[in-house]
Amino acid sequence: MTPQQLSLAYGLDLLAGDPEWFPHPVRWFGWMIERGDRRLPRDQFSGAALTCSVAAIAWALGRPRHPAWRVVLAWTTLATRSLISESSVVIRALEAGDLELARQRLARIVGRDTDHLDESEISRAVIETLAESACDGIVAPLFWLTAGGVSCAMAYKAVNTLDSMIGHWEPHYRQFGKVAARLDDAANFVPARLTALGIVAAARLQRLDAGAAWSAWLTDGNKHASPNAGQSEAAMAGALGVRLGGSNSYDGEIHEAPVLHSAGRRPSVKHARAALSIVAIVSGLAFGVALLVLGPKR
Repeated sequence: MTPQQLSLAYGLDLLAGDPEWFPHPVRWFGWMIERGDRRLPRDQFSGAALTCSVAAIAWALGRPRHPAWRVVLAWTTLATRSLISESSVVIRALEAGDLELARQRLARIVGRDTDHLDESEISRAVIETLAESACDGIVAPLFWLTAGGVSCAMAYKAVNTLDSMIGHWEPHYRQFGKVAARLDDAANFVPARLTALGIVAAARLQRLDAGAAWSAWLTDGNKHASPNAGQSEAAMAGALGVRLGGSNSYDGEIHEAPVLHSAGRRPSVKHARAALSIVAIVSGLAFGVALLVLGPKR
């Protein structure tokens, strides 16, 4: 991928985001995964076959070399506009005192139950989603577009979608989604740490507590069972001076996540607003680094 193609794809994402009318490849991947989930046996071999098939189709989708096709596909891997836009709606609802609307809009971007959350818990959910999705939707796609081109970025999005749909530890998915979960861990290992580093840099640029971001990242980044899940969230918690993690409800069942930056305060809408700015800066930094890496090769 050339710097010009990457710039066009990034610009399209900032301008258009992820319009609902557009036939987004991730929706195709989701359709394939859903049918495989319904019809295949619940064993590791079947899950591995589904995972490899969807990832291979995604990789092949990115192979055509027509510049316009490559730009459009690269655009679909990026999510800066949609992440910031969806999160902003929740934050504006909180700032207006409309908890019901905030809960409804939050449910569009998180998997946890939202109908009982207060302002602080809604703010925490937004901050955690911004931190995690800064990797999945921005830094990781840019990393793979730069390292391996459109095919690698498309395969990454397929693996990430597989992990979100079947890469769970519930008994129903423990074997079936094991390969998807491990592939996603591998694909995000470097991007997750680059995202955390970007959050530290953004905190310094925003005159927030970059030192606390660095310390929380090193201290709490590996508390999750996943090698990647806590990296950017811990850095974000330190940068904002808030406490993240703890109890979340999924379909009425309580799940305990590790507490990150336990010395921090309870999050507020002010902190969620600051997290938006941090993610916007991380996006710009990641794009700039990607251009620098691509530039000398052309």
